[in-house]
Amino acid sequence: MISNLMRGGLLVAAMALALAGCTESTLQSASGKAERPVPARLVSEMRTKGMNRNSPVMARVFKEEGELEVWKQKSNGRYDLLATYEICKWSGKLGPKFTEGDRQAPEGFYTVKPAQMNPRSNYHLAFNMGYPNTYDRANGRTGSHLMVHGACSSAGCYSMNDKEMEEIYALARDAFRGGQREFQIQAFPFRMTARNMARYRDDPNYAFWKMLKEGYDHFEITKVPPKVDVCEKRYVFNRTTEDGAAFSPTGSCPPSAQPEALMTAFQSYRSDFDAAFATHAARGGGEAPKPSIAGLKEADLVADWTRRRARGERVPVEPPSLSQDGTVVSTSVMGRIDSPAGRRQAAIDAEKAAKRKAEEDKAAAVRRAAEAKVAAEAAKKAEEEAATRAAEAPVEVKPEDDPGMLGSVRKRFTNLFGS
Repeated sequence: MISNLMRGGLLVAAMALALAGCTESTLQSASGKAERPVPARLVSEMRTKGMNRNSPVMARVFKEEGELEVWKQKSNGRYDLLATYEICKWSGKLGPKFTEGDRQAPEGFYTVKPAQMNPRSNYHLAFNMGYPNTYDRANGRTGSHLMVHGACSSAGCYSMNDKEMEEIYALARDAFRGGQREFQIQAFPFRMTARNMARYRDDPNYAFWKMLKEGYDHFEITKVPPKVDVCEKRYVFNRTTEDGAAFSPTGSCPPSAQPEALMTAFQSYRSDFDAAFATHAARGGGEAPKPSIAGLKEADLVADWTRRRARGERVPVEPPSLSQDGTVVSTSVMGRIDSPAGRRQAAIDAEKAAKRKAEEDKAAAVRRAAEAKVAAEAAKKAEEEAATRAAEAPVEVKPEDDPGMLGSVRKRFTNLFGS
């Protein structure tokens, strides 16, 4: 069946999209790390698999598994897996990128051209993934500078260790120098097996992932990067239109068709998948799904956190998220990024705090003085009232103080006989 696809011209057409001339000046790069040769072990693997050193490449990314695959074209036109690399870091959760600052690593089908290669990256070596692509723009998604790079540090990118990034960069560089005009990078939340799709069937991003899976399946069947277009704000794969009509990303999809051999192979493939999916869904249990982004609402929350953090404000050390019931979950541990902006904001905050404390101390002193005055006035008033009461009270006369005759007699007896 695959041979029929080859004869039908689908694979040849798909390859033609990726191939064309590329001048050496396009890939002018710094010496050293950007010019290091492909390791001998990979060159040997290429020979074993019937690959040319400068033949086209393609990449696939899987978030949950934390892996980046590099596929390379063989002499028969189909692609084979050459190397798998561990992703050192990627930020965000499973699910697509929605907006600038949401810290989500992209998911979808992207294109890398020579101009997107950066041999002088601050992150060792890098290439821009091409986000936002046509699909992202059609759906109002924003963001910029989403990379695959080295230095094992990520804020929305896929970050590799430096040594592995050098190999990935070298494979892409040599493919461009061999004539490839652009290569495809497919970014998925996980390997889109029946088991994994069943695990995530209740996820809010499932409809998006199901759309990506068609392109995933086409590659699994043909082992050639699919032709990707966008219409009605969705991806379509390996379709040709009548009279060569163009696809409008936001308009209605024009009448189109797929090669009959591909359609037959796809139906057979999906039949097997559907049976396996039903089995896994019925079993339930298994490994619990990983966290995923809860749409644009959560993306906006994280983007606001990112903007405040970039200004140097004290924010929770981890970005907020949404729970299943829609409540915001945020850590109570606060922090501030150590950056020029953070240090400036810290100085501003310290000045404001000192001013606020001085005002509070002054207000407290005024309050204490007022309280002391009130207390003194109350004490004086109490003293005056006591004196007045004492002056107005009747004097009690004791018998021994009586100046009359009886008193005198009592006094004489006391003197003679004692009390």
